[in-house]
Amino acid sequence: MNETLSMPVPEIRPYDLSLSNHDRAVIKSQHPRCLWLTGLSGAGKSTLANALELQLNRHGLHTFLLDGDNLRNGLCRDLGMSAKCRRENIRRVAEVARLMVDAGLIVIVAAISPFRAERDAARRLFAEGDFIEVYVSTPFAVCAQRDPKGLYQAARQGRIKDFTGIDSPYEAPLTAECEIDTQVLQLEDACRRLSQFLLNK
Repeated sequence: MNETLSMPVPEIRPYDLSLSNHDRAVIKSQHPRCLWLTGLSGAGKSTLANALELQLNRHGLHTFLLDGDNLRNGLCRDLGMSAKCRRENIRRVAEVARLMVDAGLIVIVAAISPFRAERDAARRLFAEGDFIEVYVSTPFAVCAQRDPKGLYQAARQGRIKDFTGIDSPYEAPLTAECEIDTQVLQLEDACRRLSQFLLNK
């Protein structure tokens, strides 16, 4: 990664926009928030996030799903898998999520986001209560057995380096607002729990 990408330009100052975040939310008749799903590869984050977005859409809510794999193929395709690149990956995802919340959307992020410090930094971008951390806590053994993309096998064979859970750490949330274990909960039940959690707030 080019080191100069993350260096701020001191002469550039934010421009004050006339339309407020509140104005954008009111026209959509909803309270915009960010639901951040974190967990190991194969935990079920993307499947759950996709089902949740469908359910919220049926409730007439305006949403957008930011999936880690999709972003790795676009916005973040220049980043590798080192700890430094992973931090930059999550910083970019968090900034995009914040912009979408500012636009009045309910944003669902599905990303491994293995480091606690980066998730905490993402939380600080949002107003109090507008960042909801969801720990998809499916155990490592279950995720490795599922291995839907063959990544655990590739990591064990040495074909993938710095793989979360094998040769790179995953730091579980300490105070997540919600926890979902997809080994225990069926997709429909997990989706219903998250949907009710959001709608009740």
